[in-house]
Amino acid sequence: MYVIGTAGHVDHGKSALIRALTGIDPDRLQEEKERGLTIDLGFAWLTLPSGREVSIVDVPGHERFVRNMLAGAGGMDLALLVVAADEGVMPQTREHLAILDLLQVRSGVLVLTKKDLADPDWLEMVAADVQEAVKGTTLEGSPLVACSAVSGEGLDDLLAVLEERLQSTPTRRDIGRPRLPIDRAFTIAGFGTVATGTLIDGPLRVGQEVEVVPARPTGAPEALRSRIRGLQTHRKKLEEARPGSRTAVNLAGLAAADLYRGQVVTTPGWLAPTVVLDVRLRALRSIRHPIRHNQTLSFHTGSGETRARVRLLDREEVPPGEEGWAQLRLAAPAAVVKGDLFVVRTANDTVGGGQVVDAHPPRHRRFHAATLEALSVAQGGSPEEALLGLLARAEPCELSALVRRTDLGTDQARAAAEALVAEGRAVALGPRPLTDATVLYSASGFAALGERARQAIEAYYRQHPLRRGIAREELKSRLRLAARVFDLALERWMASGELEEIALPTGQAGTAVGLPGHEVRLTAAQESEVRALLAALEANPYSPPTDRRLSPELVAYLEEQGKVVDVGDGVVFAAGAYREMMERIVEHLKREGTITLAQVRDMFGTSRKYAQALLEYLDLRRVTRRVGDERVLRS
Repeated sequence: MYVIGTAGHVDHGKSALIRALTGIDPDRLQEEKERGLTIDLGFAWLTLPSGREVSIVDVPGHERFVRNMLAGAGGMDLALLVVAADEGVMPQTREHLAILDLLQVRSGVLVLTKKDLADPDWLEMVAADVQEAVKGTTLEGSPLVACSAVSGEGLDDLLAVLEERLQSTPTRRDIGRPRLPIDRAFTIAGFGTVATGTLIDGPLRVGQEVEVVPARPTGAPEALRSRIRGLQTHRKKLEEARPGSRTAVNLAGLAAADLYRGQVVTTPGWLAPTVVLDVRLRALRSIRHPIRHNQTLSFHTGSGETRARVRLLDREEVPPGEEGWAQLRLAAPAAVVKGDLFVVRTANDTVGGGQVVDAHPPRHRRFHAATLEALSVAQGGSPEEALLGLLARAEPCELSALVRRTDLGTDQARAAAEALVAEGRAVALGPRPLTDATVLYSASGFAALGERARQAIEAYYRQHPLRRGIAREELKSRLRLAARVFDLALERWMASGELEEIALPTGQAGTAVGLPGHEVRLTAAQESEVRALLAALEANPYSPPTDRRLSPELVAYLEEQGKVVDVGDGVVFAAGAYREMMERIVEHLKREGTITLAQVRDMFGTSRKYAQALLEYLDLRRVTRRVGDERVLRS
């Protein structure tokens, strides 16, 4: 299915041509019929002599309604650039032509209407003028047909040329991610809410769950969920609509007031609205002033429009006819993906446009060579290079999320990711082969993360010279990683021998992480302190001295060595004594069922202070549980 669109100056006969070709009046509004002036988008369809059915979008030609023209231009596969033979090329002819060029509409036919009003010499001159106007644009070399909607002369020739041009016009791609930019929304009695647009990037099916994004920004959820009750193309019911077709979607559970031009109907969960875009921006040759850094323009893509502030990344201005890298800050969220084309305008003129390179970028430094190089690769490199460029800016990133940020089909993006991992240019965390949940890093990004981990551990060693490792949770916090990403990265580092797991002292949950080969060495003074403490603990195993206090670092060191257990409140037992006391308490509980603090005190001939610290520690370790004044054994 193809969509043919008109373009051209006001009153050059676009709508009359569509009526003559199809028998359908594309002017829908009463005001349009009364004034004889197209104001908004009009729609029709046509069956060509071969039996091929095509959709037609008729756009307004008046300069005041260029924004409406732009809402329809993005869905065109083939453009009819209409020029009245009695007037020739006019201002809106040139602006519409510039818009088609910016939107890369590469298939077209140059149509001279009102042939009956021009003599042959004048007609020949106008034809030359039109062919000169399209030089250097995507429509250069397009065939030219002169016709009259009044007499019908040339219409058969036009149909034949359309048939021929469509033979070489690529069909819309299907990457399994359908998008229907809404250009109309209304209510039909007995059916409910209907949205129309040109379907791109994937099919829609009756019964399918969909969402509409973005939702209205004030007091609305992130997306409007619905189900497709019915589909139509050219007033024919369908079970499935294919990319490239003008489609009407009957949406369950939504009101027409919920919808507006610029929203997108799509499958749930993947198309996240954005307010920041990385773009390649081109200024038209015809503009009088360059596009300047921080200039505010109107931004048009798909069927949507919003304001955008232009932040130039590689220059202060983009002169007429030149290109540059820019980051656009949108005034309202837009449902945009990588590869989408756009147009920017001032209040009265189209000044430029370009292509989205990243729909969810971070903020960039201006004039930063590495950023500019990454943008260049993301736009024009191979699928692998483009994917790697996106990954470098989004890492860590699950494969499913990375695929959504590309303009590649799912299979092509997965193949590119597999190739990058196989070549060692990307790192996959988790099992192979790749799945949607596989976490990906660029090779350089993962190497940098590993270096950050080593530096974090070395910094911890400097703060705590007597400890062999940092607790896993603390390392995760220092690296600012999500739990799953951290666990997968740590698993890989340990498998490769870059890091090692270290058991934490008794009583501390989890494990620690250290550098292989790291050794803790005590000073002579510290060794003397340790020997004295261990001797005192051996001499009084159940009532260890509390006046001989070591530094917390030394106590932690002895715990790591398995020589002492710090039960808190300044009480430290020798490890052997602690195990013996715990085992005897557990035996008593198994036999008697309960034990009191006084019984523990008497069992070991110690004081209340030591018995209480020990029991509270056993509670903390979930060996015992306090019930009133007694302890019981936890199951």
